[in-house]
Amino acid sequence: MGESSLKLRRSRRFLATNCSAAGLRAKEKEKVLVISGPTGAGKTRLALELAKRLNGEIISADSVQVYRGLDVGSAKPSPSDRKVVPHHLIDILHPSEEYSVGQFFEHARQVTRSILDSGRVPIVTGGTGLYLRWFIYGKPDVPKASQEVAAEVYSELADLQKNDDWDAAVQLVVKAGDPKAQLLAVNDWYRLRRSLEIIKSSGSPPSAFQVPYDSFRKQSDSAATNGSHDINSSVDVVEDKKSKELDYDFNCFFLSSQRLELYKSIDFRCEDMLLGGDGLLSEARWLLDIGLLPNSNSATRAIGYRQAMEYILMCREQGGGSSPGEFYSFLSEFQKASRNFAKRQLTWFRNEKIYHWLDASKPLDKVLNFIYDVYHDKSENLVVPQWLQMRKDTNHREAAALKAYRTRNRHFVRREDCLEILERIRKTQCETISKV
Repeated sequence: MGESSLKLRRSRRFLATNCSAAGLRAKEKEKVLVISGPTGAGKTRLALELAKRLNGEIISADSVQVYRGLDVGSAKPSPSDRKVVPHHLIDILHPSEEYSVGQFFEHARQVTRSILDSGRVPIVTGGTGLYLRWFIYGKPDVPKASQEVAAEVYSELADLQKNDDWDAAVQLVVKAGDPKAQLLAVNDWYRLRRSLEIIKSSGSPPSAFQVPYDSFRKQSDSAATNGSHDINSSVDVVEDKKSKELDYDFNCFFLSSQRLELYKSIDFRCEDMLLGGDGLLSEARWLLDIGLLPNSNSATRAIGYRQAMEYILMCREQGGGSSPGEFYSFLSEFQKASRNFAKRQLTWFRNEKIYHWLDASKPLDKVLNFIYDVYHDKSENLVVPQWLQMRKDTNHREAAALKAYRTRNRHFVRREDCLEILERIRKTQCETISKV
């Protein structure tokens, strides 16, 4: 073979190799960071510091932070933090409005695209599992109701809702073709109306429309069942499918601590939300003053707000008064509901294989450094170092400690510790009653 022919072949090989590499680079997906975790785990602070380091912007995936005026109970980022780092999907609705997972998907994806186009890093953070699932995997192709259908459905359910006849409304939708309407949370009128709209628009219930996540989960479960017993077998399938089918290169992290420590943190945080004159009770009183009732819509079903609104209503029925025992009963119920919510979050995300669990008890700067390095790493294999890994399950000793767990308050310990709050309630509620 002549020297000129050899040079020509080498040149062609070089061009082919570089064209191939350029093609791979062109196909590289844009990175999106997702930071989740149970309530009280510290994900908000982690996301904020991460955004500072990565020139990022934060997209809230919290179903309560979308509402204006619900600041303390939703642990909303402070105004000063929101000035330092741009935040999205916070304070976009009045508490009387409903917000669906489908709306979140559309809004969050639009904001993600805008952030990426501006050369910044999208960091999605929150603990609303369904929001994050749809954001990552996509939403079902459920038909949107026409104005005529929406008006018809509203008319059919209006009197039942006005008369607070939830059971009759559910049976109406069940007979229309959606037996799963019986599983909806009581007084979730928005989703009940949506179910009837879908039936009238398509002839099928919402469950008839395939959710993208379901097909993803079936494949990963199948691989885990048919493959080896290696704990990483299903994770490999997740990573493979993620790179091939998802719209972005999602790096997802779940920040948590051992449940005993998490529960203690939650109990303390619930106490903190009740301190001062502009805390959770003040926000709950405002919801009542604008005409909302507990458990009547998305905002008033939120943990903390429902319990606080019910407590204030009881105080109003008693002329504005409350005993220390009644206050402590409310606080205990609020703490228990918050812990149970965290438990449900842990269960939910335990089954979301795309998440890498991180130990929230480790120093923040070390967790930040790890995620920062992951973001800039070009390799496809993400391995959490053992010192940073968070176990998903509890051992026997932890289970026994959880069973014996009892709340130990930090601020409200003795009966007299709540007297200032009770006096504030008496004064504000007496003023409210006198205006009526």
